[in-house]
Amino acid sequence: MCGRYASSRRPEDLVEEFEIDSNEVKETLAPDYNVAPTKEVYAVVERPPSKEKERPPQRQLRVLNWGLVPSWAKDPSIGNRMINARMETVAEKPAYKKAFAVRRCLLPADGYYEWYTTSQKTKAGKPLKQPFFIHPADGGVMAMAGLYEIWRDPTRDDDDPHRFRWTCTVLTTSAEDDLGHIHDRMPLLVEPERYGAWLDPTVSDPEDLLSLLVPAAPGRLQAHPVSTEVNNVRNNGPDLVEPLDTEPPDPA
Repeated sequence: MCGRYASSRRPEDLVEEFEIDSNEVKETLAPDYNVAPTKEVYAVVERPPSKEKERPPQRQLRVLNWGLVPSWAKDPSIGNRMINARMETVAEKPAYKKAFAVRRCLLPADGYYEWYTTSQKTKAGKPLKQPFFIHPADGGVMAMAGLYEIWRDPTRDDDDPHRFRWTCTVLTTSAEDDLGHIHDRMPLLVEPERYGAWLDPTVSDPEDLLSLLVPAAPGRLQAHPVSTEVNNVRNNGPDLVEPLDTEPPDPA
């Protein structure tokens, strides 16, 4: 599960980090330390130049909405519950199969949040959940494996610049041992040497694609407890990713 993450890099930094050919970002997104489903996020994709389809794909930086809307969907609200795609079934699920074959992306992140259930109780008697921020140990950018779709809004005219909605989802896998005690799922990461193969829209064999996706190596990520302020999507700011000054409650 990946339901919240942080993304604070500037477009110009991402252009350099991911060797972008074409920056398609029209309006810069503000640093977001509490990215939630339906929000706009940066994504790296490879697509043919819009007016020169015969040319090779170019690597682009774009803004997408988190929550994939399949091209065949009648109601775009379906994207609200399609924020994650499981690696184990992504090649067969109707909602993801076509995107997995030809529309893969990278979703840059500083890190992501997960919650574990502790042995303590809230005032209402429910188990207390402690949020953790999980991020690269070296402070670098995480490239989460993602898929994207382009949904045509039938209510808009052909000349409406907003007639196409670009949306995305994060691929997940079983969590590595070091992180599995926090949550049993985690985003799949793509290492730099595999960016090209993962993004290449001409590569579509499921086995070849799945071979590119491996869990983060032990020690690649580290986690620390953070304030429960992150629980509220209205809260934002770099303080959300800061380690707690006190020890979190013992896990259940």
